[in-house]
Amino acid sequence: MNLSLEVPTPLEYFASLVQSDTDFPLLEAAICLAQDDYPDLDVEQVLGHVDQLLARLKRRIAADAGPLQKLRVLNQFFFQDLNFAGNVNDYYDPDNSYVNVVLQSRRAIPISLAVIWMELAQGLGLAAKGVGFPGHFMLKVNLPEGQVVIDPLDGQSLSREQLSERLQNQGLPVALSDDMEIPLGLYLQMAPPRDIIARMLRNLKEIHAAQEDWPRLVSVLNRLVILLPDQWGLYRERGLALAETGHIERALLDLENYLQNTQVAQGHQAIALRVIELRKSR
Repeated sequence: MNLSLEVPTPLEYFASLVQSDTDFPLLEAAICLAQDDYPDLDVEQVLGHVDQLLARLKRRIAADAGPLQKLRVLNQFFFQDLNFAGNVNDYYDPDNSYVNVVLQSRRAIPISLAVIWMELAQGLGLAAKGVGFPGHFMLKVNLPEGQVVIDPLDGQSLSREQLSERLQNQGLPVALSDDMEIPLGLYLQMAPPRDIIARMLRNLKEIHAAQEDWPRLVSVLNRLVILLPDQWGLYRERGLALAETGHIERALLDLENYLQNTQVAQGHQAIALRVIELRKSR
């Protein structure tokens, strides 16, 4: 008997990973984001690379080490010995969002560094989570001594005053004690894995849109639509990008889907006119 096993496409593989929020494989899903630019990417090999780093790290941890000691050793290993850091020379390079590249270059943006760091932290049994902090993704670890908020660019722990200052610099209301302002804790809520992958994809979306790289923009939007199927604005964005690539029928499907599933609002008329234009151009 001849058995033929169909290999899933990268999008099908991604869809299988993100279909449920139960046991969402954050690192694996993050690695998959590079498959559009690196079609020969071996996801298992990249996962194995991180496993090897974790094994090296565990050899440095004493058997009786507590959470705080584990955190100190992890930060020494990640930021000092391996020299992971922010890519200040080319912050908007898409490779900063690709785990396979980051593991080689050791340079990235905060959220990509955070995903790798969290995998190592959780492998040590630390209660580490990502934080969707405005403008700059953060990490937090719950220790017996209290909660620590860490900047994934350099491993520095940030005080409440430093975090508040960052928010105020962005014009966001925050208070340490005044009940009339938004409490700092609301900005430090844990980011679920689905939100983390969405933020990584939106970073790529902004880069490709700014460069008017329509094919790569469509590829990113394909993943966002799979990840967040009920966010109809994504269909609008993908439809407009598809139109730029000349895929008129697919563009019409997305734009009509958007119009049918959203209430009339500002910008609706412009999309309706674009649909009419695309129909005439067929």
